Amino acid sequence: MTISTHGTPERPATDLGHLLHKHPERAQAFSTSYGTAHVLYPEASAERCTAALLLEVDPVALVRRGKGKGRGGAPDSALAQYVNDRPYAASSLLAVALARVFKTALHGECRALPERAAAPLPLRIEVPAVPARGGAELVRALFGPLGWDRVEAEPIALDSEFEEWGDSRYVRLVLEGELRLADALNHLYVLLPVLDDAKHYWVAPDEVDKLLRAGDGWLAGHPQRDLITARYLARRRGLTREATERLELARLAEAEGVGVEDVDNAVDEATDTEDRPVPLAQHRREAILAALRAAGATRVLDLGCGQGQLVQALLKDPAFTEIVGVDVSVRALTVAARRLRLDRMGERQAARVKLLQGSLTYTDKRLTGYDAAVLSEVVEHVDLPRLPALEYAVFGSARPRTVLVTTPNAEYNVRWESLPAGHARHGDHRFEWTRAEFRDWAAGVAGRYGYEAEFVPVGPEDPEVGPPTQMAAFTRTDAPADKEEGP
Repeated sequence: MTISTHGTPERPATDLGHLLHKHPERAQAFSTSYGTAHVLYPEASAERCTAALLLEVDPVALVRRGKGKGRGGAPDSALAQYVNDRPYAASSLLAVALARVFKTALHGECRALPERAAAPLPLRIEVPAVPARGGAELVRALFGPLGWDRVEAEPIALDSEFEEWGDSRYVRLVLEGELRLADALNHLYVLLPVLDDAKHYWVAPDEVDKLLRAGDGWLAGHPQRDLITARYLARRRGLTREATERLELARLAEAEGVGVEDVDNAVDEATDTEDRPVPLAQHRREAILAALRAAGATRVLDLGCGQGQLVQALLKDPAFTEIVGVDVSVRALTVAARRLRLDRMGERQAARVKLLQGSLTYTDKRLTGYDAAVLSEVVEHVDLPRLPALEYAVFGSARPRTVLVTTPNAEYNVRWESLPAGHARHGDHRFEWTRAEFRDWAAGVAGRYGYEAEFVPVGPEDPEVGPPTQMAAFTRTDAPADKEEGP
């Protein structure tokens, strides 16, 4: 697979190396479960830059790792395990290698050039051989609605001695258009296995979460959503049904102005009953506002602000003189600006609010000097190994006087009748803590960074399992903070 872009002396095409986190002057190799992935740059100049991903498949390793399971986990014949198209055509093997090698780019992260990662680029992506069960028409039906200016699927002819058999089931895929690099890579990560209609590994329940993460922002409303979901999940009915229900909820939430990033709130509000008419999202906002007022905060950071519901609530209270919303998603910030009507806001009101793009796992000098910071339903979306980085960025670097953290109470999940047993409230949650686990985490953070923590229940409290949401209110102490070095 090759990824190309063009640029200017002011915005050189070699910025692609920063976005992919792979230096254009180095050829690199990465070990995968089934072989070796190579990254190299056939061309790299200010005017044009091309990155190539080549997966060198080890057929023996593929058989050994798969333990005799092939397409969708079904046993293959002994010969087919060793003689197949896997070393020569793009499939789920290439999709896995793409996620392994370009992980940060898939997530839209680039510490060196965050504004470039967040903006569309002129891209040309070519995959020389893609298995297309459904032909070129299906290729166009899958990629066409995703914003590409050009989707070319050229059927690959068989060798001359087999011409009478017609075209092969493979196509040469070319995509051209101006898209965010992260969006383009996520399209490929999902749709390459869908076109092949096969996976080289057993499809487990966590594949639903992978699909929803990679399809965030485009899959819920895709005309071929059901086909994509069924094929990606190897037609496992239970998993397909679960994914479809969650995608439909996300679609309805977005149509109502909530947005995919705030499906947590949509789930909370959808599961409210007549006996509990106040949505949990409203309980959360009221608890946060009360805690901020009690702390005497006037300059407030909303970290992970999503589409701006809390920012909007803060703006209604003139006691909050400066409000800054921060989110890694440019799309969410765009919706937040529209929700807040920033373009129509009076000069005095507009001076009170600011929206910033940034990752909460990196220190940011723009976030220092504020009275309070809010992390509302944010920490559970962070991978546990990266949580210390967020802790340091907020408590160790920004160091506001007050920090409010809300997160689901995992014990309360048994009270959601619509939530299957053992499931998290949202597919993107990396974890959900019990009350004891949350207190242990908060106590550790407070001790390391010189804060005291108090705990506040949010929402109707159940005598057995506690409240649906738990909040920790951290207050910085006068004692010297036992800071750690930044990760």
